[in-house]
Amino acid sequence: MSDLFLGAPQQEHHEAPPPSRRSRRDSQEQRAKQKKHRRRRSVVVLLLALVLVGGAGFVVWSVFGDLFSGGGSADETVQDYPGPGSGEVQVTVASGDTGGAIGQTLHDAGVVATVSAFTSAYAANPAAVGIQPGTYGLQLEMKASDAVAALLDPANRVSNRVTIPEGYTAKQIYQRVYEVTGITVEDLEAAAADPAAIGLPAEAGGNVEGWLFPMTYEVEPGSSAASVLSQMVARTTALLTSKGVAQDQWETVLNKASIVEREGKLDEDRPKIARAIENRLERDMQLQVDATVLYGIGVTGRSPTRAELDDASNPYNSYTSVGLPPTPIANPGEASIDAVINPADGPWLFWVTVNPETGETKFAETYDEHQTYVAELREWEAANL
Repeated sequence: MSDLFLGAPQQEHHEAPPPSRRSRRDSQEQRAKQKKHRRRRSVVVLLLALVLVGGAGFVVWSVFGDLFSGGGSADETVQDYPGPGSGEVQVTVASGDTGGAIGQTLHDAGVVATVSAFTSAYAANPAAVGIQPGTYGLQLEMKASDAVAALLDPANRVSNRVTIPEGYTAKQIYQRVYEVTGITVEDLEAAAADPAAIGLPAEAGGNVEGWLFPMTYEVEPGSSAASVLSQMVARTTALLTSKGVAQDQWETVLNKASIVEREGKLDEDRPKIARAIENRLERDMQLQVDATVLYGIGVTGRSPTRAELDDASNPYNSYTSVGLPPTPIANPGEASIDAVINPADGPWLFWVTVNPETGETKFAETYDEHQTYVAELREWEAANL
């Protein structure tokens, strides 16, 4: 028998085989995946935190950004054109515009590179607060500091200067405004027909004649007919108020002043004409003023004919009616208004300009004396016309 069968049975012992190369590689990959997952989770957390902080920052900048940038966009950095610029563009500075608002207007128009560049230049120039509202002609791609200087230069302001002479009628004023600004006569007439739109006082009775003060006005591009006429009316009411004229006398003063304006040639004669008008009105005498007759028939620049002087159908014929005409016959200047408010002292009832070239006017208390002065005028006319 074999020795293998003798004695106690032999116990089996199995040792674990050494790990294979593949199993070791699988373990390493598993640990790498776990580590990578942890890093990815950390990055996500960090990104979420940055988004929250950035979102809060954006909200703060959206609310308060204008305080720092002067109205520019939040992502704007200070950059500037080198200048001097080229081309031409018109920009409008509105009343009450801040430096930031002006900068935004210029940036939108292509004048400056950024709002921030302009607000920096604006803050650096102490005179910038004196920039006036209006429309300006500027260049494209200007250096911001040059743009500030250009807005401070009145020569760059674009406007139409309309000069209204003393004694013009409303129709003559409409024509003058049209010739300078292009605002049509029809639009001006329509505006004048709306008293509320132009601020015409109730004392005018809806008629603008006499209320369009003669002076030079700056008319900005795009101005409406109503805005132009309202400037003139406002100037008249302000003047009457400043001179202490009671409001219920405004129309009467303008009516008398319009006659003085059309009849007087020299300022020193206007208070005398105003006194002669007062003297006639106190005596219920006809004013017998050629200018009122001509206004009623819609003409100027000549003497009325005999037939026109006799025409009682003309409500402005001061040869056939007593008292003031229904409305002013022109738009008087300040000298004529002053003459009516403070007429000269004197007994005159008549006046005549004996030399239309020099404006020499002579005054008389009696009709006979007046006729001698009329004869002087006829002599002048014979020699010069």
